[in-house]
Amino acid sequence: MKKVRRKTLKHERVYIDGMTCINCQTRIWNALRSRTGITDVTVSYERSQAEFYYEPQQITLDEIRKLIEDLGYQMIPGEKFRRKRFCQAAGEIFVIAFLFLVLQHFGILNHLAPDSLAETGMGYGMLFVIGLITSVHCIAMCGGINLSQTLQKQEANAEEISRSMFRNTFSYNMGRVVSYTVIGGVLGAVGGLAGIGDSLQTSTVFQGSLKLLAGIIMVVMGGNMLGIFPGLRKLRIHISFSGRKSLWKKRTPFLVGLCNGFMPCGPLQSMEIVALASGSWASGAFSMFCFSLGTVPLMLGFGSIFSALGKKFTRQILKTGAILVVVMGLAMMSQGSALSGFGSRSGEKAATEADNVQDNDQTDTAVEKDGVQYVSSILRSGRYPDITVKAGEPVKWEIQVPEGSINGCNYKMILQDFGMDHTFENGENVIEFIPEKEGVYTYSCWMGMITGTIYVTGK
Repeated sequence: MKKVRRKTLKHERVYIDGMTCINCQTRIWNALRSRTGITDVTVSYERSQAEFYYEPQQITLDEIRKLIEDLGYQMIPGEKFRRKRFCQAAGEIFVIAFLFLVLQHFGILNHLAPDSLAETGMGYGMLFVIGLITSVHCIAMCGGINLSQTLQKQEANAEEISRSMFRNTFSYNMGRVVSYTVIGGVLGAVGGLAGIGDSLQTSTVFQGSLKLLAGIIMVVMGGNMLGIFPGLRKLRIHISFSGRKSLWKKRTPFLVGLCNGFMPCGPLQSMEIVALASGSWASGAFSMFCFSLGTVPLMLGFGSIFSALGKKFTRQILKTGAILVVVMGLAMMSQGSALSGFGSRSGEKAATEADNVQDNDQTDTAVEKDGVQYVSSILRSGRYPDITVKAGEPVKWEIQVPEGSINGCNYKMILQDFGMDHTFENGENVIEFIPEKEGVYTYSCWMGMITGTIYVTGK
């Protein structure tokens, strides 16, 4: 009897378009195995495939297709799926590249930085207002991380997905508030014990590495949601806490929010200076609490827009959000690379490149006088100047800073390869150093958002 029935079953292997995470695999698997007439179900998120046997007298292939479509996915034949995915991937890569280049060329993220940083001694109400104002900068710095936590599709229908998204963005922002408050309390206590209140700048290499790592994670996460490179879907964290697995997943946005307190962010670190200077754990904690509450409305609204639209446009919103996650991840990788000095190069090839730009109108070339190289530049609000100098000779770099050109991003310049930094003031600023090796060296603002290049040619 079993053999006769086995012969009546039909085997089917189909491709499923629209899977964005491992939860999609689980939803499809549960839906197929729960239907009468379908057996031996396997679903692979990594390969975008489903394989099963079905009894045509109990359920047809068209009914199975409708079952999958009702879940928000599409069942597509293999050859058609490969062509469609190739065209989609090409289009998505083009959009990502275009948005990233526009973002970098026009310095859009740089313009979102505040014009000035906080000062100590201000009231708690003013700290809340500063949080409201600088939360625009939070979108530039952490918007991609916020989206990556908001866009976790775990529920069974569009309405539940929308609710889940809101819970995720709310949990993420609550994690931020808790993190900022605790850090403020610790810094206030340290300030009280040590009597310090000057600066909280950590190693630029550490800051850059942190941003670079965060950017890579965001690019992989967004790429997996889009399915551009299926092989990357193998790069996911396996959590094996049995019954606590679901609980851990639900808490993930909150934990990511907790980590936000360690991001190299201008407004955040200026608030940390306020907390440090308060000299009290209670004052430091409440200062950071007021500031963090000010940043919540815009950040919460940013994620909530996606969760609200998700009721009718779930797939489109997920795809748009995934593209934004990748673009912001690439921007963060670029900032981290600049801040860490990874973009600098020395050696014969780099020296040749430096020689080739010597007469470029876009760079300020040094003029030698009495054994010293003099370079004149002007600071712009959204970019740093590129200069060309010779190796082995002292450089005196005069940078004119017009009124209104200094902002929260460009006010401090880090020359990582030359072991120095400079804080700008209005008027004439002078930077002196000796470039030892030929090459192409990238320098940046202290947040890695604005960069410039120093071309060092042969003697």
